[in-house]
Amino acid sequence: MLAVQLGAIGADIRSLEVVERADGMVIDDLVVDLPAGALPDTLITAAEKVSGIRVDSLRPFAGVLDTHQELELIDLVAAGGKDRLQVLVDHAPRVLRVSWAAVLAKPGADVLRLYASSGAPETPLVDADWLPLEKVQSFDPESDWIPQSWRDMDTRVAAAPLGVNGKALLLGRIGGPDFRPAEIARLGYLAGIIGTMAKNKKKA
Repeated sequence: MLAVQLGAIGADIRSLEVVERADGMVIDDLVVDLPAGALPDTLITAAEKVSGIRVDSLRPFAGVLDTHQELELIDLVAAGGKDRLQVLVDHAPRVLRVSWAAVLAKPGADVLRLYASSGAPETPLVDADWLPLEKVQSFDPESDWIPQSWRDMDTRVAAAPLGVNGKALLLGRIGGPDFRPAEIARLGYLAGIIGTMAKNKKKA
């Protein structure tokens, strides 16, 4: 029924991924092509004509459709040598569908931004009491440590430990939506693999 409704406005479903199942509800992530000149809001109107469907958010998608993107990211990082963490933040936004990525550390009183993707906010973090990070997590977007300029852009934030000298991968998603539990789990697995790779490189 959803495909029929979307087809009625000329939209073409390119991919569908189930990202979460809970309490009798399924959350899907769809990539949809719209005809030239069509307004994105028409997707909401069409989809919600189907009983039981609610649209959580709409986001532009400019990436390449590939179910193996996370594995490819791991390969890119592995081949990145000394620049592997820069490679990570450069490619993480596309793979993880966020606005920006950065690698942080807090060896002393100050928060250090070691690497950042394009689009990462210029406003520096002056505090991050959650560092060093023990496990992957998302944060309340109104947390005191989040700069006001990030809040003004309704930025959702999540982070995962990289297992290398207290470093953490920080992700920002401007305008939402919130990070889903399934996304947090995937982020944790990905960061864990990359952290293990970094440790092994040091031993070698």
